Amino acid sequence: MQSARTLDLTGWIGRSEQSEDVVTKAPLRGLEALLDQDIGLDSGLAPPLAHWLYFLPTAWQSALDRDGHPVRGGFLPPVDLPRRMWAGGKLVFHAPLMIGSNITKRSTITRIEEKTGESGDLVFVTVAHEISCAGRLLVEEWQDIVYRGDTISSPAAARSLARALPGEPRKADAVRRVCPSTPLLFRYSALTFNSHRIHFDRDYARDVEGYPGLVVHGPLQATLMMTMFAAQNVGSACSFEFRARKPLFDRDPFNLCLAWAADGADLWTVGPDGEQAISARVGTARVAA
Repeated sequence: MQSARTLDLTGWIGRSEQSEDVVTKAPLRGLEALLDQDIGLDSGLAPPLAHWLYFLPTAWQSALDRDGHPVRGGFLPPVDLPRRMWAGGKLVFHAPLMIGSNITKRSTITRIEEKTGESGDLVFVTVAHEISCAGRLLVEEWQDIVYRGDTISSPAAARSLARALPGEPRKADAVRRVCPSTPLLFRYSALTFNSHRIHFDRDYARDVEGYPGLVVHGPLQATLMMTMFAAQNVGSACSFEFRARKPLFDRDPFNLCLAWAADGADLWTVGPDGEQAISARVGTARVAA
């Protein structure tokens, strides 16, 4: 098998694809059920990050890899490292999605970067997304995906990723306790049509990828943080950025933490070991398109 460091992936930079969808109410009602709260659908607007409920992957069952993700080599590059996770992202919200509207997503691979950490080779792939409606830009997003080798998860691997994605939390102004459960993770996987087995297949997560439990989705944590921010009624989110440092698991409660800033808020999740798992920043200053 060809090594990730000898396989030329540069040809995938600049590759694009486009898809269309309709902002229907059904997945938004599912999100309300998942969050156990009203998200304001009577306004006719979808909340920030709701676009993750649309443009869902539709790879045929026969085209899935061992981890449940679609086999690489189509749109995403054929990185020869078997384990992958969403390492974080950056979003700019220009306008909300309107329920009932037709939306378009244009996705482009903008960066492929190889690194070596304590856990071995790492390959970072950045995909830029533009969500629009009738030619009007609604959301810009840059999604970072990290690929890793088959080394069983270890503290060294977590430290390696933490150094690649730095950031320290401040003292929290608000804290919310979350008790992740198997149904919570399953429902989020179902809402986003995410068949990554680390989130619902305990045997696979433990025996193949070496995790002590089911992994709590990074985007689920991001959604919980954004919902916590929105519940404070302090103004609209204009930007959002989050970075993963280490995984959280369904066996242990974790804390959502929020600290106010002049132009938004810092947010982060903290696991049972007291260490930061995901850091995020919500900005309320308008960003020019």
